[in-house]
Amino acid sequence: MSSSGLELPSGNGGDTAEAPTQAVPVPRTVEIGADLGWSEADWSEVRTRVERAGRAYVWLNLVEQRLRSVVASVLRPVYEPVHGEEWEIAAAGPAGQEWVQRAAALREVSRRKGLVLDPADDTVLAFLTLPQLRELMVQHWPCFAPYLDNRRELELTLDELEVARSAVSRNRGMSRAVLEQAERGCARLLRLLETGPQTAAGRLPADAVERLVGDRFTDVAGVHPDRVRLQRQLPPEELFGGARRIDAMGTGLGLLVQNYPGRRLAHLAASGCRVRLLFLNPASGAMRRRERELGLKRGELGRSVETNILQVRRVRSKVRDPEAFDIHVFDEIPRFSAYFVDGDSPDGVAVVQSYLRRIRGMETPVLVLRRTGREIPHRTDAAADGEMTLFETYREEFEWAWENSRPVS
Repeated sequence: MSSSGLELPSGNGGDTAEAPTQAVPVPRTVEIGADLGWSEADWSEVRTRVERAGRAYVWLNLVEQRLRSVVASVLRPVYEPVHGEEWEIAAAGPAGQEWVQRAAALREVSRRKGLVLDPADDTVLAFLTLPQLRELMVQHWPCFAPYLDNRRELELTLDELEVARSAVSRNRGMSRAVLEQAERGCARLLRLLETGPQTAAGRLPADAVERLVGDRFTDVAGVHPDRVRLQRQLPPEELFGGARRIDAMGTGLGLLVQNYPGRRLAHLAASGCRVRLLFLNPASGAMRRRERELGLKRGELGRSVETNILQVRRVRSKVRDPEAFDIHVFDEIPRFSAYFVDGDSPDGVAVVQSYLRRIRGMETPVLVLRRTGREIPHRTDAAADGEMTLFETYREEFEWAWENSRPVS
């Protein structure tokens, strides 16, 4: 039989029926870049992520540098005399051999590539992460115990920060609650690590972000939509407590008179606090014009101010030194209310509210100002000589109004 007559088995039990033919689909060409655009909602979400991650990064960076400083100050004198430049590897011990060697290798690579920009960072310690610094402190706690009181709180705070650190290091989103928790945790950890005297003003501590970008906003430390929200963030007890000087001007000075107990104000004055209070004269034409602006009946606001003045007069009567507690009135329609706490000292704080038509003082936006000697590098010398901060501008206006006011007997 010739080879041309040879038939191959069909594989279906000897049947030779032809297999049905089917069309093979051809893949469609993918349009590159068709879905790369972001909507306004996408941009808004990304900006929110960046803002939160940026704030968290500043706090975490500050905490990490502080921990490195503490670890170096405590462990370096112990290990360096014996182990020299490899004291970090010796301090990590067998338990941390893997991650400390990884940090040492990363330092060598960074050296060769020229990525170590500051000679102070040319150490293994500079390449350790926050969890690794925590492990060093836990392993050598007897060395840290004389300087740090609460080990449990320190460890819990560092564990709490790991959520935010993980999100920032991997560029993942975080909620507002996680950001606020991280900021509180970082501030608490910095206080735990502070072994020396506290130099920052206790009533309005500057956070890490404000210290970095505060020069962009002159001396504004905070802005609040109204006085209620101000008092949530900065209660009168914290604002006025422990003050050495209080200067205030406004219509009725409700933030002080109605929200800070009279006995505490008397105690402040008796302990050496100098108090100067400047009210709008209840019997003046300016008071009647202000009542008309607010749509109040004649005498309605004036009676409220009279009540406040009577209350502070009772407080003044309990102070032995009459010169320590002055009450004045002025007759011009007020443009703003202002409360200066320790206004003559470097850590002075001011709360300022502008008076608007048809809106009562407690409902207007609030500026919280911090007196500061911080240098503003982008200003020229000529501008710096003739430019005053907002704090000094309002304080100068208070002094002018005080000089042109009348005392209350």
